[in-house]
Amino acid sequence: MGRIKSALEIALERTESVKSDKGSIGQFEARQKGKKLANEFLEATDAAGPGIKSLMEEIKKESADAQINLKQGIFDVLISQINLPVVKDDLKRIEAAGLGLHMIIGGKRFGEIIKQFNQIISQYLDEASQYEEAIKRQYAPKLRQKEEELSRRMGRAVQLDPFQDPEFVAFYNQHINTLKANYEAAVDQVREEASLLFNDGQELR
Repeated sequence: MGRIKSALEIALERTESVKSDKGSIGQFEARQKGKKLANEFLEATDAAGPGIKSLMEEIKKESADAQINLKQGIFDVLISQINLPVVKDDLKRIEAAGLGLHMIIGGKRFGEIIKQFNQIISQYLDEASQYEEAIKRQYAPKLRQKEEELSRRMGRAVQLDPFQDPEFVAFYNQHINTLKANYEAAVDQVREEASLLFNDGQELR
């Protein structure tokens, strides 16, 4: 039969358990606060101005231990924004995320990486626009044929939006996804580099 634990041993175990729970709660709360700060930063009108200043000030307010989890929460939100833009307005959000990541990662290396990435995503949008126009031109004869057929059936002129045509959408996705695949590698590389540099920085603390 195992040794019966004394009341003191049980009390000490409970105390350690409570301390552990409090520590976990503190870490969770710090991460949640970091996520909230990151979202507020992304929503800031001028990410290079008051947004980044406010973010840095909030981090400095915390203890060294709390900063680790606060930065992790910020990192988790900002890294999720590193992706290919869909429209031009997305560029500002992605650039702001890169700026925030550079701030919490530090060092020259990531600054150079995100600068190159901003150029790449801008190039991607330009190329995607050109692709779209080329795809529309290529599909135009078939679309006109469909419009003429529908016009005869309905007895009036019919004009189709190509993106309402399932056949065109499939044709478009096939070609645009090939372009995306070429640029997704850059997204993956930036995310991997960011994670490595961020984790290395946290371990050095």
